[in-house]
Order: sequence, then C-alpha cells, then structure tokens
Amino acid sequence: GDVPSGYGVCTDVIIRAYRAVGIDLQKEVHEDMKKHFSAYPQNWGLTVTDSNIDHRRVPNLRRFFERHNSSIAVTSLESDYLPGDIVSWVLSNGLTHIGIVSSNKIKGTNRYYIVHNIGAGQVYEDCLFQFKITGHYRYEP
Repeated sequence: GDVPSGYGVCTDVIIRAYRAVGIDLQKEVHEDMKKHFSAYPQNWGLTVTDSNIDHRRVPNLRRFFERHNSSIAVTSLESDYLPGDIVSWVLSNGLTHIGIVSSNKIKGTNRYYIVHNIGAGQVYEDCLFQFKITGHYRYEP
C-alpha cells in the first residue's frame, strides 16, 4: 500500500503527515473499514476492503474523519483553518482532492499554506480557497 516517498497522490500527503507524528492512519482506516465496510463509500464496486488502496481514496478518508467526530465547519474565514487541519475539495473536473494546513502562514494574511499533491509532487501552495471545499477535519485520536 505504500509508494516511494518521492511519489504519490494527495492522500499520501495525509498518511505521511500522520505517520510523522506516530499515527498509522493507513492501519486505522483499514481496521475501521473492516468493521464498518457498509458505512464507507461504495464507489469502486468492491465487496471487501483492500489494505493496499483504501487509505489512498479521498472519499474513504473523508468518511473515516467523519466517523471519528473530526468534522468541523466549512467556512470562508481563512482564520478558521489551523495548522494540522485536513481540507478536502472537489476540483473543477469533479475529482476529489485533499490536503493539510501547514504551520507556515502566508505573509500579509491570516491564511496558512496548504501541503498537497495535485500531480506535481508534494508542494506548499496558497490554494485553500482555489477549489470548492467539501470537508474540514481536525483529527486528534
């Protein structure tokens, strides 16, 4: 289920960030999905969990955070998004995306950079309000 650190997708950014602080989100998502499979999105036609990919799907991460009471309000106030918060979006092409709020503030604003991977590797960008926000989470197990 892991890819080399120089590779990956947006969900890998989240998994790696939590691993860096001692939380194995890949394992936690898999175990929760095994126990509550029907509570998770059924977008891929699967009948059982797949520990290699389940944690790498944005809808599954969103549901995991929702199930663990980590959802917080989606607002248009930049100051509501704090370092460590997870944000999910839907892109203009309809694809889902996810990133994490960094601890680096954008000069002259109350907004922090987002760490995400949207095809060019992991980057810091000022993109919080660039796409339609579909979720805001603060996961503290």
